[in-house]
Amino acid sequence: MFRPLIARLRAAALDTLDDERGDVPGWVLVTLMTAGLVVLIWALAGPALQGLFEQAISRVSGF
Repeated sequence: MFRPLIARLRAAALDTLDDERGDVPGWVLVTLMTAGLVVLIWALAGPALQGLFEQAISRVSGF
Protein backbone atom coordinates (compact mmCIF):
# COMPACT_ATOMS: atom_id res chain seq x y z
CA MET A 1 0.00 0.00 0.00
CA PHE A 2 2.74 2.49 0.89
CA ARG A 3 5.14 1.27 -1.79
CA PRO A 4 3.75 3.44 -4.66
CA LEU A 5 3.56 6.51 -2.41
CA ILE A 6 7.18 6.13 -1.33
CA ALA A 7 8.27 5.59 -4.93
CA ARG A 8 6.44 8.75 -6.04
CA LEU A 9 7.92 10.80 -3.20
CA ARG A 10 11.41 9.51 -3.98
CA ALA A 11 11.01 10.32 -7.68
CA ALA A 12 9.76 13.82 -6.84
CA ALA A 13 12.73 14.41 -4.51
CA LEU A 14 15.20 13.23 -7.14
CA ASP A 15 13.59 15.48 -9.76
CA THR A 16 13.92 18.45 -7.42
CA LEU A 17 17.59 17.71 -6.79
CA ASP A 18 18.29 17.33 -10.49
CA ASP A 19 16.62 20.68 -11.25
CA GLU A 20 18.90 22.55 -8.82
CA ARG A 21 22.13 21.35 -10.39
CA GLY A 22 21.71 23.37 -13.56
CA ASP A 23 21.35 26.63 -11.66
CA VAL A 24 24.98 26.83 -10.50
CA PRO A 25 26.15 29.02 -13.43
CA GLY A 26 23.34 31.46 -12.63
CA TRP A 27 24.55 31.81 -9.05
CA VAL A 28 28.11 32.30 -10.23
CA LEU A 29 26.97 35.04 -12.61
CA VAL A 30 24.96 36.78 -9.88
CA THR A 31 27.96 36.65 -7.53
CA LEU A 32 30.34 38.07 -10.12
CA MET A 33 27.93 40.83 -11.11
CA THR A 34 27.41 41.78 -7.46
CA ALA A 35 31.16 41.94 -6.90
CA GLY A 36 31.51 44.11 -10.01
CA LEU A 37 28.84 46.50 -8.78
CA VAL A 38 30.52 46.78 -5.38
CA VAL A 39 33.85 47.61 -7.02
CA LEU A 40 32.22 50.18 -9.30
CA ILE A 41 30.30 51.89 -6.49
CA TRP A 42 33.37 51.84 -4.26
CA ALA A 43 35.46 53.45 -7.01
CA LEU A 44 32.89 56.20 -7.53
CA ALA A 45 31.98 56.87 -3.89
CA GLY A 46 35.31 56.02 -2.25
CA PRO A 47 36.82 59.52 -2.27
CA ALA A 48 33.62 61.10 -0.93
CA LEU A 49 33.34 58.49 1.82
CA GLN A 50 36.99 58.97 2.73
CA GLY A 51 36.43 62.74 3.00
CA LEU A 52 33.42 62.21 5.26
CA PHE A 53 35.38 59.83 7.46
CA GLU A 54 38.35 62.17 7.77
CA GLN A 55 36.04 65.09 8.56
CA ALA A 56 34.27 63.07 11.27
CA ILE A 57 37.57 61.99 12.81
CA SER A 58 38.90 65.54 12.84
CA ARG A 59 35.75 66.78 14.59
CA VAL A 60 35.97 64.07 17.23
CA SER A 61 39.71 64.68 17.71
CA GLY A 62 39.07 68.41 18.10
CA PHE A 63 37.36 67.93 21.47
